[in-house]
Amino acid sequence: MEMSHSSLEQALTAASRPLELAVVLPTFNEAANIAPMVRRLEAALGPSGWEAIFVDDDSHDGTADAVRAISRADPRIRVIQRFGRRGLASAAIEGVCATAAPIVAVMDADLQHDPALLPAMLDAVRSGQCDIAVASRFVEGASMEAWNRPDRERASALANRLARKVTGVTLTDPMSGFFMLRTETVLNDAHRLSGIGFKILLDILATVERPLVVKEFPMAFGARAAGESKLDRTVVFEFLVGLYDKWLGRIIPTRFALFGTIGAMGVLVHMAVLSAFLATVGGSFRDHLITDFEIGQTLAALVAMSFNFVLNNSLTYADQRLKGAGPLLRGWFKFALTCSVGLLANVGVAAVLVRMGMHTYPAALSGIVVGSVWNYALSSRFVWGRFK
Repeated sequence: MEMSHSSLEQALTAASRPLELAVVLPTFNEAANIAPMVRRLEAALGPSGWEAIFVDDDSHDGTADAVRAISRADPRIRVIQRFGRRGLASAAIEGVCATAAPIVAVMDADLQHDPALLPAMLDAVRSGQCDIAVASRFVEGASMEAWNRPDRERASALANRLARKVTGVTLTDPMSGFFMLRTETVLNDAHRLSGIGFKILLDILATVERPLVVKEFPMAFGARAAGESKLDRTVVFEFLVGLYDKWLGRIIPTRFALFGTIGAMGVLVHMAVLSAFLATVGGSFRDHLITDFEIGQTLAALVAMSFNFVLNNSLTYADQRLKGAGPLLRGWFKFALTCSVGLLANVGVAAVLVRMGMHTYPAALSGIVVGSVWNYALSSRFVWGRFK
């Protein structure tokens, strides 16, 4: 973006007022929104005393480069480009931890959140009126007419009712993605935040043990200008996952719990397919070298494995989801190889335990657990690249 002479002068004198506010903006494929957002931030906050940190999940449209192009001439603008990980909540946490500003705001870069609210929110936090200032879509005076998504409005309202029960905080919009608070509030509990899902505000409200005073500001929620939404059909699932992680994630890792739950559903799918096949075939292969059971077992295993792969790709690894025919096919093949190894581990462990005198059912359960852990570890690494 080419800057005017006056804008350049403002950027060069940005240090004239001490840094007080950092605005963290998670991004994904939003290159076209960067320059307009910077202009709107400057119009709202003035020439100095603030910085904007764009946390980009390795967008393929050049979002990070668009931020760098501006930051070369404007020291208030920075970018954190993340590789091998995605997620709105974790991006917000990383951005907050990267600033020296005493107060931090989190908002979207898609121009749906209006930076004009920032000065009033800053005054409220700075003066001690509240611990967290929240831009609300549902408080009196707010509007979502420009959004024009009644389906999302209903989903948001339901999620908000659940969130209020979980956090115990009376808010009209605890699922808001636009809020401000003192940086130390996040830093003190950053190690306890889950970073899973889309709503970091809910994570903070459910994690910080001391009571937080909250003040809401009515927001005119705008239409998305450009780029890709970070929310999709899995948003409600992500919300529930975040609640699980907050309550039980330290006992059983959240991803493994999801992986195991989907695996259990896969067992039901396997048995249903096998039963349907045997009922349909009716012993047609009884006189052949391969029995109808063996054919049905193979078919059921393939269907169940494909079922598990699709759900794990969409849900368990939503932040690293494989997209496109090529990546999906390669991922399915790797998943099949992984599951075959896990199956051998399952059978081998169970057989050894039975020979050692253990009852068949506990031995079988032990084999299933070992196979599941093996499949989870290998697929995390080789299919979805969790440990890259």
